[in-house]
Amino acid sequence: MVDDLLSAAEAPQEMTRPLAVRMRPSTLDEVVGQSAVLRPGSPLRRLADSASTGSRTAPSSVLLYGPPGVGKTTLAYIVAQQSGREFEELSAVSSGVKDVRAVLQRAHERLVTTGRETVLFIDEVHRFSKSQQDALLPSVENRDVTFIGATTENPSFSVIAPLLSRSVVVKLESLEDDDLRTLIIRAVGDPRGLDGEVVAGKEAVDAVIRMAGGDARKALTILEAAAGAVLSVQPRTKGDEGKTASRTPPEIDADTVSRVMDVATVRYDKKGDDHYDVASAFIKSMRGSDPDASLHYLARMLRAGEDPRFIARRIMIAAAEEVGMAAPQVLQVTVAAAQAVAMIGMPEARIILSEAVLAVATAPKSNASYLAINEALADVDAGRIGPVPLHLRNAPTKLMKQWGNHEGYRYAHDAPGAVATQQYMPDILEGREYYHPNERGYEREVGQRLQTIRGILHGEDAGPRDGHAPDHQHGQTRDD
Repeated sequence: MVDDLLSAAEAPQEMTRPLAVRMRPSTLDEVVGQSAVLRPGSPLRRLADSASTGSRTAPSSVLLYGPPGVGKTTLAYIVAQQSGREFEELSAVSSGVKDVRAVLQRAHERLVTTGRETVLFIDEVHRFSKSQQDALLPSVENRDVTFIGATTENPSFSVIAPLLSRSVVVKLESLEDDDLRTLIIRAVGDPRGLDGEVVAGKEAVDAVIRMAGGDARKALTILEAAAGAVLSVQPRTKGDEGKTASRTPPEIDADTVSRVMDVATVRYDKKGDDHYDVASAFIKSMRGSDPDASLHYLARMLRAGEDPRFIARRIMIAAAEEVGMAAPQVLQVTVAAAQAVAMIGMPEARIILSEAVLAVATAPKSNASYLAINEALADVDAGRIGPVPLHLRNAPTKLMKQWGNHEGYRYAHDAPGAVATQQYMPDILEGREYYHPNERGYEREVGQRLQTIRGILHGEDAGPRDGHAPDHQHGQTRDD
């Protein structure tokens, strides 16, 4: 009787909790969208089943890495419940070393006195300092706790090496559209959710999915807001016995979803992996000559509030690295665009950035300039430098002339075509070629000309040559 009264008292309180909380799965089999990491024999399955199987091979530390709203907290709670462990939760945002040590002490005492193990779940563990993460190591090592950390940032960069080496990293993915559709339909009809008080048409469900961007929590939050909007227009009515009267449930349509969520938030952490992933896709799309994909990633960065100056810098780099001498004028376009963006700012800067992106994406491509400087730097780094040839050295003084500086230098403008046969490379690198033009765009013309120039420089097709210029006319400054 007492239990019935408690359940009746808890039911209304439960229904006041957010829909996303009420619809959390209670078993691993209810989890949607993470089948790859929940297959039989996976670390999470072994950890959840370890109590029933008595296995000591289950991991003692797990790092759940993935974007928001994919079920990291839910998975940690289910693992604890299904394995019969106590569940302790901390947030790295509000907890310090003192809090961590208090939980670890409780877990140790619980293990010693009752034999019951503890799951310590730390949300946003990447926000913990090195000393806070260090405090976890002894208890993880001794299995006083089963540590589960959740992070939206790559653990390779945000978790200390000793803790990372003791952990199994489980990468969770954003939910697919079909996964979100399953969750939305389930929430509409489930007694824990909206319990059939509303209906959602296909277009409304599609709108929720589009705005959620793979985030289950966000999808259910949007759905709950839309349900609240239609129920406020057609409120529930009660019969004589306090039950909802028979009626046709109001329908959520796409317009209702749009009203409650004017703009779909783009998932994009300017300091996290999203920043680097989208920027990487942006650059690769320009390199791959896909103007439409390039504009898509540009739009994502702009909508997420990325600094347009950062975007302009990436476009300038792409112009030099990906286009290069195949269309050298594109670099001028991107530099002018960067200057204009700095002067004008948003929102008009979007037009300038679009023009620069299209210039890079549609231009003929060559990375020959990029490869050339890298090869030259590799030689220098390897110590292949050698002394500057004497005839190229400056000779502003009589003593330096006596050393042989500048002697034999041929002034290029006095030679046919302004190319004189002589050595420019140090002896150790004579004949080394870094720049290899391709056959695209302007670089095809450069390549043909360069072949002739190199033949002249090395005396392979020199033809008649004039003598070098007199010293009083050329070469007696440090600028020669």
